[in-house]
Amino acid sequence: MNHQVSIFEHVPRNLQGHSLLHFYAAVHCLLHYIRRLNGIVGKELETTFKEYPFLSNYRAEIQQYVPETVHWEQAAIWWEREITTWEQKCVEHLPLRAVGDISNASFASRIALVIVGLVDEDSRFGTLFAHLQAPLNYRRPCLEIVGQMLANNSIEGWNICQPLLNGFVTIPNRDAPRSEWVLRIPALLWNVIKGMERLHGSSWYQVHQQEKLPKIQELIFSGEYLHQLEQAALLITQGKIKAIVLRGMQGSERLDVISAIAGKLGYGVIEISFPTVKTKDEHENNESRFENLGPLCTLSHCMPVFTYDLGPGETADLQVLPCYNGPIGVLLGLEGGLRGALAEQALSLTIPMTDADLRLRHWSKTLNDHAGMDLREISERFQIPGAYIRQAGNIAITNAALEQRERIDINDIRLACRTLNRQVLDSLATRLEVEGSWEQLVVSDPVAVKLRELELRCRHRERLAERLGPAFRSTSNRGVRALLTGNSGTGKTFAAKILAAELGMDLYRVDLSAIINKYIGETEKNLHRVLSRAEELDVILLLDEGDSLLGNRTEVKSSNDRYANLETNYLLQRLENYNGIVVVTTNASQSIDNAFQRRMDIVINFTPPQAEERLRIWQFHLPVNHGVDDNHLETIATRFPLSGGQIRNAALHATLLALDDFSQAVRHYHIDAAIESEYSKAGALFPTTEINNRIIDRHSGMVAFIDLLAN
Repeated sequence: MNHQVSIFEHVPRNLQGHSLLHFYAAVHCLLHYIRRLNGIVGKELETTFKEYPFLSNYRAEIQQYVPETVHWEQAAIWWEREITTWEQKCVEHLPLRAVGDISNASFASRIALVIVGLVDEDSRFGTLFAHLQAPLNYRRPCLEIVGQMLANNSIEGWNICQPLLNGFVTIPNRDAPRSEWVLRIPALLWNVIKGMERLHGSSWYQVHQQEKLPKIQELIFSGEYLHQLEQAALLITQGKIKAIVLRGMQGSERLDVISAIAGKLGYGVIEISFPTVKTKDEHENNESRFENLGPLCTLSHCMPVFTYDLGPGETADLQVLPCYNGPIGVLLGLEGGLRGALAEQALSLTIPMTDADLRLRHWSKTLNDHAGMDLREISERFQIPGAYIRQAGNIAITNAALEQRERIDINDIRLACRTLNRQVLDSLATRLEVEGSWEQLVVSDPVAVKLRELELRCRHRERLAERLGPAFRSTSNRGVRALLTGNSGTGKTFAAKILAAELGMDLYRVDLSAIINKYIGETEKNLHRVLSRAEELDVILLLDEGDSLLGNRTEVKSSNDRYANLETNYLLQRLENYNGIVVVTTNASQSIDNAFQRRMDIVINFTPPQAEERLRIWQFHLPVNHGVDDNHLETIATRFPLSGGQIRNAALHATLLALDDFSQAVRHYHIDAAIESEYSKAGALFPTTEINNRIIDRHSGMVAFIDLLAN
């Protein structure tokens, strides 16, 4: 029966005091073992004190705590009783007490762990262990000697030490006989036990202390979702589930949500990100890192949170952590799955997408007094999740501070989001400079009307999804999917740039033909990465050469056909559920699978420009001070059926020729030469040209010289 008052009442009830008591108990146990050995050969303990004077000093410190009435044979029971009584009034988390939370671990197992760490506390113990274990000459204790210190026979000693062998201690010589296994406690674990410093992160994990974790009710979600989080914490407390799997975008508040649940349960968080393992060495390195994870979480009272970035068809193993009995958190995207013993005891939740009202609360909380504009406009314009709002807001505040401004405006937010986009997307896609307005895009009237419709669809996509009738609820989202078809140079990419400029959004281009991978499943993973990141960051994604993956599915005659169809099916499904704006371009509309066209919100066919449209394109692209008369421009616009892209290239080439022959302005012969160059690039025969009733010798510099003198 425990005492009501411990003899150690004067010892501070904190982590350092707790580890000190266990240190004294371990040294006392060691002295008792030496005393027994000396008794066998008829030596006194004092003889050992003469050989190792530091032991005498420790003995004197211990005697201040242990009454003279406690005999050596009763010491183990006495230490357990007194330390346990002392612990009853300590509310602080105690790492060594937590060792008892693992199965088969006893109070003796705690003392065994401290015995193993004696050398780390005082190197002189290493010399003593080498002497006691001669002729092995190990400076750290072996399994056999630790067992003999704490038990009367080897079987009991093994039972005491066995719970520690799954991560609390390492064994560098497992090939040796078990009795000769050298036990060593990792430095990280020993520092936690001793309370030398707060646990900090490293290259493979991050630590979030309990007192800094958000509260569930502080999270910016609907009341219904916050209630679900409270219930999830309750289910863990009741022992009905062991893990929580949280799915959501990378930029959502997945970590905040799982951290709030951990804080509700009284835990801190150790966040572990699992990289994609590509080599055997990387796999072995990860295995060694996670060997001590369970004990680390137990000793620090932290909940492990595993973050996976799984692609389609990928699965992660969720196994029980050795030496850890607490809850586990898992953060996943919307793809991939879990398997393993713990996956069957997990509760899955999904982070809901933030609407305009929730984003407004996020922006208000992040910007606080720095907002110099209407935050509702910001919340409706930048449809990014909560964690990205916090990052973008902090970047905007910092940038404004560099310019000695307290208030930020919409341009600060736009630049901050662009910085965020570059950090995440630049390795996956190419950012295009957005420019221009619809007035600068020369297309037919039907195409112009459809482009305006596309802009409206993008601008009101969130409100539209909210106002649709009941029949649309299960099939609609706030994504916009547009297919732009037409020959090369008809203005498809330029239209995408103008759309981004009008909406004030970034535009990223992905060449679909470049991400097709010959290895099975890799194409889907590449698509998953770029689509997911673009969706989270709310940028316009331009999928170039769409016919490479959106082509008609073929009859399965070989394994290659089957896997190609799988890639097409994946993209078909992913685009249907896509919540961002995606523009797909193709030069071969006849090759596009009908299933894709049905799932596109808007399909726009860019036709080659007619004479009147070609004239306007020439006028837009030639320098303002050009020297080509209107009649000549009308003639070439009528006679040469160039595409918009070809006219743009010809105008650039003509301007270059004018610079080269020192002309003050672009002349008609520069344009004629540039047009011939475009015909040559296209592999077409350039017709003999007669304009304004004179033959132009395109290869004569004399004509250029005479015209220069005349002007």
